Amino acid sequence: MKGGGIENPVFEPPSPSPGRQRQASPPEAGAGVAEAEEGPCGWGRCAPKALQLCNNPEGYLAAYSLLAIFQGIVVNGLINISISTIEKRYELNSSLTGLISASYDIAFCILSLFVSFFGERGHKPRWLAFSAFMLGLGSLIFSLPHFSSGKYHYGAKLEDTCRIPGTSSANFTCSASTKSSLPNYLYVFILGQLLLGVGGTPLYTLGTAFIDDSVPKHKSSLYIGIGYAMSLLGPAIGYVLGGQLLNIYIDIQIPERQDTTYTKMDQDDPRWLGAWWIAFLACFLAIWLLIIPFSCFPKHLPGTARIQAEKISETHNDGSEVLVETKNIGKSFKDFPMALLILLKNPVLMSLIIASSSEALVATGFATFLPKFIENQFGKTSSFSATLGGLVLIPAAALGQIISGILVSKCKMDCKSIIKFMIGTCSVALLLNTVFLFAKCGNEPFAGVSETYNGTGTLYNLTAPCNANCRCLRSMYYPVCGRDEVQYFSPCFAGCASHLFNNMKKMYHNCSCIGKPKRENGSEDFLYEAVPGKCPTQCKFLPLFLTFFFFAVVFTFMAVTPTTVAILRCVPDKQRSFALGVQSVFLRLLGTIPGPILFGVAIDNSCTLWDINECKTKGACWVYDNERMAYLLMGISAACKIITIIFVVMAVCLYKPPPASAALSQKDSEMVSAIHT
Repeated sequence: MKGGGIENPVFEPPSPSPGRQRQASPPEAGAGVAEAEEGPCGWGRCAPKALQLCNNPEGYLAAYSLLAIFQGIVVNGLINISISTIEKRYELNSSLTGLISASYDIAFCILSLFVSFFGERGHKPRWLAFSAFMLGLGSLIFSLPHFSSGKYHYGAKLEDTCRIPGTSSANFTCSASTKSSLPNYLYVFILGQLLLGVGGTPLYTLGTAFIDDSVPKHKSSLYIGIGYAMSLLGPAIGYVLGGQLLNIYIDIQIPERQDTTYTKMDQDDPRWLGAWWIAFLACFLAIWLLIIPFSCFPKHLPGTARIQAEKISETHNDGSEVLVETKNIGKSFKDFPMALLILLKNPVLMSLIIASSSEALVATGFATFLPKFIENQFGKTSSFSATLGGLVLIPAAALGQIISGILVSKCKMDCKSIIKFMIGTCSVALLLNTVFLFAKCGNEPFAGVSETYNGTGTLYNLTAPCNANCRCLRSMYYPVCGRDEVQYFSPCFAGCASHLFNNMKKMYHNCSCIGKPKRENGSEDFLYEAVPGKCPTQCKFLPLFLTFFFFAVVFTFMAVTPTTVAILRCVPDKQRSFALGVQSVFLRLLGTIPGPILFGVAIDNSCTLWDINECKTKGACWVYDNERMAYLLMGISAACKIITIIFVVMAVCLYKPPPASAALSQKDSEMVSAIHT
């Protein structure tokens, strides 16, 4: 069935044997070709017996899972937790880093249709070897800005205490030389993401279809669910590994300063940047090693023809399967428009695709910005937020995929039952999404942003009468927490004129803007007026939020594997890879490309304090309106889930299973087809 028609000249040259041509081949010749395509595992005549132990669906699933894991580590793990660091290091805002995240999907979208169309009849394992090569190259390119951008300079005059007029101080002026070229590295990051997108395209179209080709129908959902779950293990590893590497200084060695106005940074310093680039280099080497196993698999695993002959069609009854079979659509490039039109006119397929695209928008948005949400909403460090987000988000997603794969497989659900199952999981996920309404945090007091300076000054103005003569720099964000439990932009804006060290801990004194302690009778003696760092958050909703969000993710991802299986079932067999390619295009255009950008814009829209340098150039955001951020993200998520439910219900109503007699005859026709092809 896979060898009919003219072979595509991609990775495998067309066979000169007339047995390859369906119309002219006798059954015996076709059978010989099928046996050749189910050849041994190896490289040409070199086929060691030890390798034949892996020449089965389990062996392929192991290799597929490893590649999916590393792809997940890089694309959905390391890049996502590096976003905050890259923003600060290369002076980018969230909208631009959202564009970096979306670049992967842009490449995926452009190539998906062509790769899935040509690869359907080509050598799928060799396509995955190409996938490993491009993923490794993309990882290498993504790490290059670190080596070409020079050492990280984290600013001057970190004390930034109140400078009395007449005293000597650094004079910061705006000139052409002070304008940074760092934002130009945006294009290198985009190039790396584009290459990663090229590598990811065969993995989730041809790689998934190859699994469905090689196992019985009732096992397909289990194998695909395991493969998808392994792909989610990658981001979990990426989040944890990358989160730990963020504890290492970006240039490994923290520079020693001779100038006494500098202090050595630690991880609590808001200017601290971690070594985000190390893991990308490690993944580059590991992924390239996976080229070896994929290059040795045969075009079809042993027993594929028999398995295909036993399958009963569940294709949506709109006449498309007959058209594809009679005209042998897909054998050459000239069939591309017709093959695409057949899929676009399939109402069940398009409903499922739009539903999955809506879910993908939310999933990629949260995958990109969940660490940042936790960091700002609950007052955690970027490293801890990245690790915590990964430990909650990724296991929940993997658990949802595995549970749904087992349920669909054990219950032997048909196509319509699978779609009904999706309605239930999406509805529960929508209800759990309301966690944003009651587990949100208010804003901590911030002088000049959320409240005035003890009744003086105005909101959204860091300058007040108490610090007007201090000549403070707004470009130098060095937050301190006052004894009045109010956060200040810097010691200078708090009006602090001096500092002392007590047990290696810096304390600020003589702060003209800081009021009296709120806890008058507390056991703590206030030997200071301000200490470095943000004020401890009073919000205690983090455990509640993570619990509800965990189960929301579980039920959201319980629909992913069933969606893939339903798509593979409702289209003609010879268009399965192509259907996944069409889904990938819509998934990117409607979901994963606009997702990070939309979430980035929403988060930027909730910003209340931007980083503005001496040249009045706006950089990253320092402070957000927590309630506004929570409402915006909840609104986007709820709207998308409602759209998902609507289109899944439409898919159930529109699906027409093939008549029972046709289904039985289809089994016989496929057995004949397997012999002839």
